[in-house]
Parts: sequence; C-alpha cells; structure tokens
Amino acid sequence: QVRVVESGGRSVQTGGSLRLSCAASGRTVGTYVMAWYRQSPGKEREFIAGIVPSGNTLHVNSVKGRFTISRDNAQNMVYLQMNDIQPEDAGVYYCNFRNSPIQWGRGTRVTVSA
Repeated sequence: QVRVVESGGRSVQTGGSLRLSCAASGRTVGTYVMAWYRQSPGKEREFIAGIVPSGNTLHVNSVKGRFTISRDNAQNMVYLQMNDIQPEDAGVYYCNFRNSPIQWGRGTRVTVSA
C-alpha cells in the first residue's frame, strides 16, 4: 500500500523556522514528482513546492526564497525547510505524488504566533 506520513508541524513564532518531513512507503520518491501542499484556514488546499526526479525544484511565489523542498532518496523522505515563517503560512501541510496522487495523509499542522 502506498502512503505518506507528514510530521514536524508545531506552533512557531513569526520569523521562526521549521522543517517538515514526509515519509513515503510503497513508492520510491526519487522516481516521482513530489510536492508539498498547504491548506490554510478557510481556503482550499494549494500547491506550494515540488521536486522532480532530477532534483530540480519549483516553489510558488508566496514561499520562494523562504521555503525549500528537498528529498533524501536513501531514506525515501521529502522535506520542506521553512524559514522566516509568516502568519499567512499557518495551516495544515500535506505531501503527495504530484502527477499520480494517492489518498491524502493526515498532514501536519503549523500554527504561527506573533
């Protein structure tokens, strides 16, 4: 069974940093386009960053320069390094296979305080 489990979310102060983790099983993350998504309160889930098998990455403008997606093929993990976190970054973060998505995991919640 293919699944992903997100972790690392917690409460953080504005300007702080976090690293979110995504543990995948049943598929090798290095052979798929992997992505992080965010669902902010009252909004739909949105794509925020992706990484292709070659290692090239894409980040949406709202997080570019602050967030970095990365991958550890040996551990079959995908990460999202979040720096200079702002109140608008609060929400539940999910990872998934971008082009062949599976059932969403439970996500990991990030809350931001002043």
